[in-house]
Amino acid sequence: MLDLQDYGITMWPEDKIIAFRKALLDWYDANKRDLPWRRTTNPYYIWVSEIMLQQTQVITVLPYFERFLDWFPTVADLAKAEEERLLKAWEGLGYYSRVRNMQAAAQQIMTDFDGIFPQTYEAIASLKGIGPYTAGAIASIAFGLPEPAVDGNVMRVMARLFEVDYDIGNPKNRKIFQAIMEILIDPARPGDFNQALMDLGTDIENPKNPRPEESPVKDFSAAYQNGTMAKYPIKEPKKKPRPIQIQAFVIRNQDGDYLLEKNKQGRLLAGFWSFPILETQLVSQQLNLFEQEQEVVMESLSQTTTFEEKYQLTPDWSNQTFPTVKHVFSHQKWQIELIEGVVVTDQLPADYQLEWVGLEDFEAYPFATPQKKMVEAYLAGLS
Repeated sequence: MLDLQDYGITMWPEDKIIAFRKALLDWYDANKRDLPWRRTTNPYYIWVSEIMLQQTQVITVLPYFERFLDWFPTVADLAKAEEERLLKAWEGLGYYSRVRNMQAAAQQIMTDFDGIFPQTYEAIASLKGIGPYTAGAIASIAFGLPEPAVDGNVMRVMARLFEVDYDIGNPKNRKIFQAIMEILIDPARPGDFNQALMDLGTDIENPKNPRPEESPVKDFSAAYQNGTMAKYPIKEPKKKPRPIQIQAFVIRNQDGDYLLEKNKQGRLLAGFWSFPILETQLVSQQLNLFEQEQEVVMESLSQTTTFEEKYQLTPDWSNQTFPTVKHVFSHQKWQIELIEGVVVTDQLPADYQLEWVGLEDFEAYPFATPQKKMVEAYLAGLS
């Protein structure tokens, strides 16, 4: 077991640990939110909620959670779901590898566990896409196992409680916070204990506007007592996403249908449909497309020819202008220019998965957020 003394952390005596548990859980009992996944111990429901809540606010997740369980009420339903139906259920949540991993894990449960959700931490952690945090959350909430669920919110609280001088963003330091939690977790109510810390970290001890005076555990917090709240947690800033200039082609045929392309596996937003897009090249790689209000200077490049060569179509290009679309991924910032065109001959090449789709039928296709923004910008430009 990790010796916390080696990291400059002195653990509390047993009576203080017991008092901390009581203070935290009393606060939780009085203030916990009434959420659908907290009305059940069904591990499947808890799993779905935990994956959805990663980097997404509760208010956003609520309708997604209800719809997902309506469409896929059991592990078996998720395991056999069609890809487009699966992506449609996740449409707009982002991080689409998560829902694909969920389906792979559901298939594991069907084949390796006879369709029964595994009930030990080790077995839960063996499922595709389930890391230590999610495994701990499911094990503690669904099965009452004293397993910590250590995420960024919990690490923030722990860093302030013990003035932990280690970067919470560095994965190798997670073991420090895991060791602290293994000692602190209430063995009688591990699920509630984990959820109480999650609530505390997202609300009173949130990263942007903490309210330490309102914390139910401020008397236990070394950072609060020593006036060092602003220092903790220690976290190095993330690298800025790389700016990418994109041109998206809004192509109509003589019937008024629009050209949509399905992204291939292995690409960003794989499995989703969008207007055809091409990345353009910048003269100055130093130009920050999202921070500076200046015209983007493009290389002398005929984008019309590039589109024609790729899709074997010859549009009659429009001079209509549309609002620029911006979308930020964790590693890229897209600035998207919409270009409209009409084709007379609408025969499509077999090299790509392309379809002509009426605007009224867009709802049937899974669109990621950038495509939704493109459709909105296009319609706004027409109005």
